[in-house]
Amino acid sequence: MRPIPYGLTGPGSGDGRRGAHRPLEMAGAPDTARAAVVLLHGGRADGLAPPPRLNLPALRMRPFGAAVIRTRRERNLLLATVRYRCRGWNGSQADAARDAHEALDELAVRAPDLPVVLVGHSMGGRAALLTGGHHAVRGIVALAPWCPPDEPVAQLRNRTVALLHDPHDRITSADDTWALGARARQSGARVHEFAMPRGGHTMIHGARHWHRLTASLVAAIVDGAP
Repeated sequence: MRPIPYGLTGPGSGDGRRGAHRPLEMAGAPDTARAAVVLLHGGRADGLAPPPRLNLPALRMRPFGAAVIRTRRERNLLLATVRYRCRGWNGSQADAARDAHEALDELAVRAPDLPVVLVGHSMGGRAALLTGGHHAVRGIVALAPWCPPDEPVAQLRNRTVALLHDPHDRITSADDTWALGARARQSGARVHEFAMPRGGHTMIHGARHWHRLTASLVAAIVDGAP
């Protein structure tokens, strides 16, 4: 899949299901924030229906956001979430990535100089990596991401990319994640890989370790630490 051109991400573009939907949800005021953390939850390979009200993948990301805010409360971080139109990626439509692009574009308008760290799980990790070339993005933390072998990586040049994956994950492949990391490193990304000792794909077992490590990585990216 080729990177999604920014010209295709505006409201009303695509197939008519886009339009009034606003994919950006913010908690906090952008005028007082020093950086933003944008959460992208998981989903399905295919699915045109909107996410349900009881959206377990979205609920799974809440502790990550809470851990980030606790760790860097003094930094006045803005926490935001991408709301998807569809539950699925849906092939070349790449709906989750398009929603992420639109959310970043809106955030850039409302807070023009705010650096952004993307934190995405599974399908959300794929969307974060694909949209990592957005001018507002400083880095990405991808949790058990979905990384197809032909995924582009040129957009990650000069970005900090942290990849967390349990090698025993049976839903998405850690080997594919490490392979994408190697290609991204060759393209000029600063890649850091973390083989998590447990957690599988849902990150339930050992969840506190996932939360704390993610918060520490976000803090390092915001501070520009190695």
